[in-house]
Amino acid sequence: MAITPRRPMSAKDAAEALFKPVKKPVAPAVERQVVPKTREMVTLKIDSDVLAHFQSGGPGWQERVNATLRAAMNDKG
Repeated sequence: MAITPRRPMSAKDAAEALFKPVKKPVAPAVERQVVPKTREMVTLKIDSDVLAHFQSGGPGWQERVNATLRAAMNDKG
């Protein structure tokens, strides 16, 4: 077994060791678990008259938009 010196043999070796790129291990991708019946905040661009229609019903217009989208989704599938 070869003995590795504690210090580099030359100044050039020391300088090259300082500038050697460090290989970082790639972290595995973390998958988020889907929690049923949770809501996510999103930004959505819709026409102003569509927004006015849902807001004209007063508070709860986001729930009405969600219900309409869910009904459209269930009609397709």
